[in-house]
Amino acid sequence: MENTSGRGLTRALTLRSVVLFGLAYMTPLIVLGTFGVVAESTGGAVPTAYLMALLAMLFTAHSYGRMAAAYPVAGSAYTYVRRAIDARVGFLIGWATLLDYFFLPMVIWLIGGAYLQAQFPAVPFWVWIVGFIVLTTALNVRGIKTAERANNLLMAFQVLVIVIFVVLSLLHVTHVGGVGALASGAPFGNHATTLAGISAGAAIAAYSFLGFDAVTTLTEETVAPERTMPRAILLIALIGGGIFVVVAWATQLAHPGSDFDDPSSAAFEIAKTIGGDLFSSVFLAGLVVAQFASGIAAQASTSRLLYAMGRDSVLPPKVFGRIHPRYRTPALNILLTGVVGLIALGLTVETSTSFINFGAFVAFTFVNVAVIATFVRERRAGRRLGVLGFVVAPVIGAGVDVWLLVHLDGKALMLGGVWLVLGVCYLTYLTRGFRRPPPEMSFEEEGA
Repeated sequence: MENTSGRGLTRALTLRSVVLFGLAYMTPLIVLGTFGVVAESTGGAVPTAYLMALLAMLFTAHSYGRMAAAYPVAGSAYTYVRRAIDARVGFLIGWATLLDYFFLPMVIWLIGGAYLQAQFPAVPFWVWIVGFIVLTTALNVRGIKTAERANNLLMAFQVLVIVIFVVLSLLHVTHVGGVGALASGAPFGNHATTLAGISAGAAIAAYSFLGFDAVTTLTEETVAPERTMPRAILLIALIGGGIFVVVAWATQLAHPGSDFDDPSSAAFEIAKTIGGDLFSSVFLAGLVVAQFASGIAAQASTSRLLYAMGRDSVLPPKVFGRIHPRYRTPALNILLTGVVGLIALGLTVETSTSFINFGAFVAFTFVNVAVIATFVRERRAGRRLGVLGFVVAPVIGAGVDVWLLVHLDGKALMLGGVWLVLGVCYLTYLTRGFRRPPPEMSFEEEGA
């Protein structure tokens, strides 16, 4: 980011800009990218899973808004927990969030590869994954930056594809079962629906919401962040959640149940059913372009987070704090995220998505706890805060987040637990047995 004053980031983003950034980060088409996996988990009740995820995200979004208003600086969950609870706990939340960043590019490449293989089954799956990784890594090493105008065009294309998909789905339903079929409650529940299944589906569906929390890293660049950021966070969650529920409802109507040739590319199968080969090709192009662009952004974000941690000696600076002398990018970190992405060759969409959601749910839970801690501290200082907004809402949010956390894929829970143990060990080393505070990350970005 450009630093024009020499003392901080420039405040130029309005409410509209922040909301559009958050929605673009969400990648609205992702609801179709993971549709088959969520349908399989819920027994064909995808919109219900998204409603549950939306409920969790709204309470948590409220807490993020409270903390963004209290601490209008970049850093998101790491900063909020560090300042409201404890520096060491904040470090571990940052460590858990790092798991999200590492696995996010991998999931994006995995989904894109699954859909390309569905269209071109003769091409080995690994070719698509390696192709995504090589292309995005090469572009990021050379310092390619996506302009805001390009992001807006990408958003417009995604919205167009989504609208066409929903319209064709509803036309297909009315053609097969008449107008009355639109009133069916089957997409929200059927004989195969269970609370455990819906919870497991919601735990996966929550991946689609990642983005409302990411905008808090823009706090130092937002005009009047104490007012703008809380509103933006809630709007992003509401608008994104509304899109997900409507698209999931229409798609589940068009294809009841959860039987697919390949759940990882189910929406491609549905696109061919409702729109023929032409629309299925358009849909595939839209999804792959969106995944490719998202992969570039996710890999760039991950590499720069690692660079910030290396620069501030949170990670070994000689490795993670290096800048390429010619391209002025954190090339080693970019290459590292590409290498980590190769793990996708041995994972499914469900498992890899759950890895990301493990870190997200841990961070979400502790942001809710941070709001409660702020309430307690302010009360002790003699300042009164609203019980509903600073206690009741975050308690519900934390409870739902924990509920979704324990319903993640078993492999994800195991890996997440190991990752946190490694974080505790590393924190013990950094603090010399907790005898000194952990190093603090600086979130003012340098040009790359």
